[in-house]
Amino acid sequence: MDAIATRDLSHALGELAFDLRWTWSHEADSLWERVDAEAWRRTQNPWTILEDISADRLQALSADRSFVSELERLTRARQDYLETPGWFASAHGAIALSGIAYFSMEFGLGEALPLYAGGLGILAGDFLKTASDLGLPVIGIGLLYREGYFRQIIDASGTQQEAYPFNDPGSMPIRPAKGPDGAWLHIRLDLPGRAVKLRVWQALVGRVTLYLLDANDPLNSPADRGITGKLYEAGTEIRLLQEIVVGVGGWRMVEVLAPEVEICHMNEGHAAFAVLERARAYMRRSGLSFWEALWATRPGNLFTTHTPVAAGFDRFPADLLAKYARYLESFLAEAGVEMGEVLALGRSRPDDDEPFNMAYLAMRGSLATFGVSRLHGGVSRGIFQPLFPRWPEVEVSAT
Repeated sequence: MDAIATRDLSHALGELAFDLRWTWSHEADSLWERVDAEAWRRTQNPWTILEDISADRLQALSADRSFVSELERLTRARQDYLETPGWFASAHGAIALSGIAYFSMEFGLGEALPLYAGGLGILAGDFLKTASDLGLPVIGIGLLYREGYFRQIIDASGTQQEAYPFNDPGSMPIRPAKGPDGAWLHIRLDLPGRAVKLRVWQALVGRVTLYLLDANDPLNSPADRGITGKLYEAGTEIRLLQEIVVGVGGWRMVEVLAPEVEICHMNEGHAAFAVLERARAYMRRSGLSFWEALWATRPGNLFTTHTPVAAGFDRFPADLLAKYARYLESFLAEAGVEMGEVLALGRSRPDDDEPFNMAYLAMRGSLATFGVSRLHGGVSRGIFQPLFPRWPEVEVSAT
């Protein structure tokens, strides 16, 4: 195989590294080791390797016929993978399901995209990888954090110290997502006294695209740019803002980029505001009332719960939630629905003044609720029993 221009070589390597399929398909491992054996041994991250590669090294690789031949083979294999229908399309056809939007606060795809903390993120990442291999029409919706989960350091006295590595979008395998007009897509959120612009990034996960919302836009205030600052920020208000961003902003993004989506799958209750935003969008299109729109869209919503204890659910005081309910005002007025009726969706007793429970909203707004195992499904039926006081526990919808 003849040598190729360094520019073409760099582009081909970049396309391989940008597709996060390498996080579970290790066919190209030996290629990356040939690029820089030491960097590959230390990072196992081709994106990092390409950021540091020198022009001289690229020149040498472009003249290496065996390397170029292997790169072209891997490029063809990737293209075949992308163009070959997966099991789902082959077994059920393209019209069986038009699209699934999978919402999660974290996605554990690999260290090149450090936007995860543990089991929730690893499950979400594996879901996208499996969807890619099976050919399921899935998109992922999450947040781009400037600082992902902390790295634990134990000092000389045995005390834990936390270090938060900075996530620079320029050093991560992501690109701006383009809207219908060809410009970088931004989603607008109306918050008390101001509007916040959310940038949308995208990452390729084989056949699947992961979209990440980012509040760190120069046109936002310093405080609002920090909304997507840290994964699982401890402050109650910033957590609420993050969940408005992923749920409300995420569904608005779906309406722009993937209006064909039929299923909204919430991985944990963090994204439960998508239930309300989806109903709002449908209400405006159809002319139905809020409650009619909510019940019309509910069959297309799914909820996976992870926590084994009720205390693990996110809860927000009603006065704090009301402060950030501006985006609801228009259709609440149109439908003649009071804020208290919406708050009742997140409470075990509608007339109580208990905090708003995101898991309750997700469950009430979904056709089906799933645990992460058969055992956890049984535990979850007990946790959600207060929502179904007249039902035997075994009939509570949590499988």
